[in-house]
Amino acid sequence: MSEIMSGQSFEEMLGESVKTVRNGEVVEGTVIDVKENEIILNIGCKADGIITKNEYSNDQSIDLTEVVHVGDTMSAKVLKVNDGEGQVILTYKRLAAEKGNKRLEEAFKNEEVLKAPVTQVLDGGLCVVVDEARVFIPASLVSDTYERDLTKYADQEIEFIITEFNPRRRRIIGNRKQLLLAERAEKQKELMARIAPGDVVEGVVKNVTDFGVFIDLGGADGLLHISEMSWGRVDNPRKLFQAGDEVKVLIKDIKGEKIALSLKFEDQNPWLTAADKYAIGSVIKGRVARMTDFGAFVELEPGVDALLHVSQISREHVDKPSDVLKIGQEVETKVVDFNGEDRKISLSIKALQADMMRAEEAADDVLEENVDEESAATIEE
Repeated sequence: MSEIMSGQSFEEMLGESVKTVRNGEVVEGTVIDVKENEIILNIGCKADGIITKNEYSNDQSIDLTEVVHVGDTMSAKVLKVNDGEGQVILTYKRLAAEKGNKRLEEAFKNEEVLKAPVTQVLDGGLCVVVDEARVFIPASLVSDTYERDLTKYADQEIEFIITEFNPRRRRIIGNRKQLLLAERAEKQKELMARIAPGDVVEGVVKNVTDFGVFIDLGGADGLLHISEMSWGRVDNPRKLFQAGDEVKVLIKDIKGEKIALSLKFEDQNPWLTAADKYAIGSVIKGRVARMTDFGAFVELEPGVDALLHVSQISREHVDKPSDVLKIGQEVETKVVDFNGEDRKISLSIKALQADMMRAEEAADDVLEENVDEESAATIEE
């Protein structure tokens, strides 16, 4: 009676109880089977919904049987109503990416700090994925310093912000550098508030150049100039330092954001004891460090050089120091003048030679006297 009154057959009523879907529609279903390469969903239609592995995630190493289980409820987007075999093809990752894009758009507008693992390392930068939405971080925006090798970031979880959002052009740009610079600025402010010239601080060698070493002090870099590395002379900083070395340094000066460092600790100043070591009349040894036309500078110890004037090199006439001396040659000299206030010491080989001659003459005189005395004694006998 009801069929006649309604004018509908049982098949027509059953068809109305099974919903229809359209391409692009978001549906919800229950997992009824999980295979190696696909997930099968009951979506309330005549046909089951299929999510292939490619449409589940961009990560092809994933094992579907471990992440999805029978009975799970999933939302997916319809890609094709009929694949030719009566099945509905669905995508999970594209729906997730759309949600991810909305998440990224909100983060972009709010300048929110995001955190995600690096999924791919490219020559030009890093790729991270937020809720299946891909974000590219160019190499220039990965760090606040130049990074030649980005492979160390593989699989690492990093923080960044979205500085460009254009999903239509598939251009969503992340920026880690901006966060690092902001963090560094805050640390620099804290560092500058607690250090002053004369302080001794610890740091880590960041970069070594021909003229000096840049040291990270934990918020700002300081420069240890080659002239401040030792009381003595340093020819090549690379022979003394390498990146990563931990060093204790003296804050020599602060000008704005520039911090000058030194390893010349005053209690190690060789001139503190120079007056006793190099008093006038002392005979000492040193090595020729450098030469000019008017004389040679002799290093007595690291940080203490003395002048051996060309007129004091020999009792014989010398035109140029290089005529008789060589760099690195060890020489024995006599201190003929000491000026601690101006840190000047004058040396003389000529004076030492004269002393030696007088000593030899004196020895000869004594020998002659002894011979005369012996001869006189013989005659008396």
